[in-house]
Amino acid sequence: MGVPMRTALIVGNWKMNGSLASNAGLLDDIRAGAGGLAVELAVCAPAPYLAQVQAALTGSGVNWGAQDVSAHESGAYTGEVSPAMLRDFGCRYVIVGHSERRSYHGEGDELVGQKAVRALAGGLVPIVCVGETLQERERGGTDAVVTRQLQPVLAAVGADLAKIVVAYEPVWAIGTGKTATPEMAQQVHELIRAALAQADATAAATVRILYGGSMKPDNAAELLAKPDIDGGLIGGASLKAVDFLAIAKSA
Repeated sequence: MGVPMRTALIVGNWKMNGSLASNAGLLDDIRAGAGGLAVELAVCAPAPYLAQVQAALTGSGVNWGAQDVSAHESGAYTGEVSPAMLRDFGCRYVIVGHSERRSYHGEGDELVGQKAVRALAGGLVPIVCVGETLQERERGGTDAVVTRQLQPVLAAVGADLAKIVVAYEPVWAIGTGKTATPEMAQQVHELIRAALAQADATAAATVRILYGGSMKPDNAAELLAKPDIDGGLIGGASLKAVDFLAIAKSA
């Protein structure tokens, strides 16, 4: 769980999954099981369901957020969702720069930095995702890729560094059957912490760095025991309350 000043954060990323009916059961179960946990829980749902999530989780101690946000404040940006809109639905968090946004929607490092700044200005906590592909890892490029992805964000957020969350997602370990060992994950988390410290040593000690590479109930405790792994960004396992809560308990 890292040092005591960093409360573990377990965030469920539902991706493009859910329905009003299935969400209702999932949210009820999360709410029922969230009491007494020593960690912070949050769910990031598809935008159309944020009103449902707000209604179900208000007063539960569980936070919620969105999976993307516009780099613009408002205006003629059809299909985009602004930070102010997300705040209207009680969002605390928003994921920016997820590997799926980067690969399927061509989002570059600079845009991710702009989205992080816009989220902060709108009163949201950006969960900034970084991570390398299998090709990049196999040619020894992990450190360079992660550092390159972080730099525009660090430059953009400046003095607000302490207000962000970072998530390391090894793209090669998501839904591929390949997994990063806790040691491999810790190595990259340590690198991220060092990059944050170069920008602001005080902030770096408090920023939570989540692991987002297929964390499950059976590997969560081992991963979360590492000093620089402060929580998880959970994909598939967050769609089953029993798995999501088991991960939270293991933290």
